[in-house]
Amino acid sequence: MQDESIPIGYVRSNAAEPAAPQLVELSLKRANRHGLIAGATGTGKTVTLQALAESFSSHGVPVFLCDVKGDVSGISQAGKSHPKITERFSAMGLPGDAWRGNPTQFWDVYGKAGHPVRATVSDMGPLLLARLLNLNETQEGILTIAFAVADDQGLLLLDLQDLRAILQHVAGQASELRTLYGNVSAASVGAIQRRLLSLERSGARHFFGEPMLDLTDFLRRDDTGRGFVNVLVADQLYQEPAVYATVLLWLLSELFENLPEIGDPEKPVLVLFFDEAHLMFKNAPRALIDKVEQVVRLIRSKGVGVYFITQSPADLPDSVLAQLANRFQHALRAYTPREQKAVRVAAETFRSNPSFSVTEAIGELGVGEALVSTLQRNGAPSMVERTFIKPPVSRIGPATKAERAAVIAASPCLGVYEQTVDRNSAFEMLQQRAGEAAREAAGHRQSPARTLKKPVPRARGRQRQGLMEAFAKSMLRSLGSRAGRSLARGVLGSLFKGR
Repeated sequence: MQDESIPIGYVRSNAAEPAAPQLVELSLKRANRHGLIAGATGTGKTVTLQALAESFSSHGVPVFLCDVKGDVSGISQAGKSHPKITERFSAMGLPGDAWRGNPTQFWDVYGKAGHPVRATVSDMGPLLLARLLNLNETQEGILTIAFAVADDQGLLLLDLQDLRAILQHVAGQASELRTLYGNVSAASVGAIQRRLLSLERSGARHFFGEPMLDLTDFLRRDDTGRGFVNVLVADQLYQEPAVYATVLLWLLSELFENLPEIGDPEKPVLVLFFDEAHLMFKNAPRALIDKVEQVVRLIRSKGVGVYFITQSPADLPDSVLAQLANRFQHALRAYTPREQKAVRVAAETFRSNPSFSVTEAIGELGVGEALVSTLQRNGAPSMVERTFIKPPVSRIGPATKAERAAVIAASPCLGVYEQTVDRNSAFEMLQQRAGEAAREAAGHRQSPARTLKKPVPRARGRQRQGLMEAFAKSMLRSLGSRAGRSLARGVLGSLFKGR
């Protein structure tokens, strides 16, 4: 049985009378070996992304992609004829009138232009939150302590209000917690709280809460078997680079933790396209980069392909770049020594072709033309070719507001995530504890005779016993609940993971 493949384009020929164009294809069996789409602004990266995404969709592979500029939304609408597009279809032996949109779901962290995307604070974990808040090592340690206290005391961390409450609780109990968890500085807690306030005002509060995204909603197919294209509306989210990067890293981590191991399937289970990928690694600590590399390397066996879109291969860490086997390099302009070095780096990542200079070709490529090298069916990289990229059959350009609204109204996820849910979590539980303590103190003040009748040591002993009993009951209830069955937090999280 021959492996399925998707058409990428056809090889540019310098012959005066070329023979039938040589097609360039991507084997679906090797598509989960990840990829890179690189090139300067305006060279055609977005169209390459769109063409690849709809090709995967037509073969039944669901897709997730980021729409940073707002123009990928046209993938949901049928395209239209254009002389240059028709010429390329004709050269590839494809029909020039098969215009159609793709089954699409729009998602938006802010819930304005798509279904809301949410995660709980607990699911995010202290490592990603520390990255989001740009914390130093000491502050990250205190955040880790807060998560450990919440796990040990059965306190659910769902939204930023819960996180603020547990930090306040840890600061107030610093002396009691010191011997078990370590020192907690009030100044450091205050610094974290200030960062949280700033984060809330940036709009990130919309991302934290419930109902949390069910990743199986990314894996849908329509009635004809085509995979849904899940478009993350990121034109506003991109204005907050730290939030944008954290959302993408969280999504990658969640997929890695929850999807089963399947080895190398005949075609991917899901393909992710991360635009402006350099933001995921900008100012990231070495520990986080190492863990992202680990996820990218291992998520292949879950049947997931990850494609990074950025201007230059030099924007990504070498350890991550080494995992990207399928390469699509659009033109790079080299006007400065630094840009010239970037061109050389890009050229060195390809298996060379003796018929042309890769370094020179990178600066000569036209719009819609790219240097392409993919993994062959035997697992070896193909020789790099100058390739005219196949245009998409969907619209090149944005969908209108009315067209987006129609797509959302027809979505199978309509009504699932729009209404927020506020469960009894750390904020409410700590408030309840404070209220009970205040009422108990008020009761002691109102019955002085009863208090004087008992020796002081005995009264203190009973208070400790009551607290221990309450704690034991709380732990039993917690262990019997879904939230209490703590699992190992994911590779981008911390020690415990509570959902």
